[in-house]
Amino acid sequence: MARVVPPARPRKLAKVPFVELADGRLQGVVSSGSDIERVYVSSVAAGTYAFACSTNNNRPCGGARGWFCNHIRALITEAVLQYGAERVTRYLRVDLGDEQPTAHTIADAMTATGPSEASSTAAASVFSRFLRHLAYLELAPSTLPVPEMQWFPPTRAVA
Repeated sequence: MARVVPPARPRKLAKVPFVELADGRLQGVVSSGSDIERVYVSSVAAGTYAFACSTNNNRPCGGARGWFCNHIRALITEAVLQYGAERVTRYLRVDLGDEQPTAHTIADAMTATGPSEASSTAAASVFSRFLRHLAYLELAPSTLPVPEMQWFPPTRAVA
């Protein structure tokens, strides 16, 4: 049976509509503060903290020039809300010493290591997953199975 972990705390989806811990990265989609038509695909690699941030049409983020931009910091904040600070810290392999894990301390510990900029090649697959999630919002409410979700195991055995 697939285990579903409830969010640590409710979060607003307007700024960061999609966040996930997957593929060895914290990654997601962050809305632009200046253009409603633009989103940024941001990621931070576990362990190395190599980061990438680019627009949905693969233009580089102007703020990610050698350090974490505001999009990446917003992604970390929302990941802490979604998954909890301890889980994000463990997944990204961040050593906080005796500090309490918060979005701020996690981001500061990672930037203190001087992480490098990574390639934005993963942005296409992250953005594609985000669009797939949006497609489910367009479905009419129904109790019928969704064909794409059939790979989930049943929750009860049928006699």
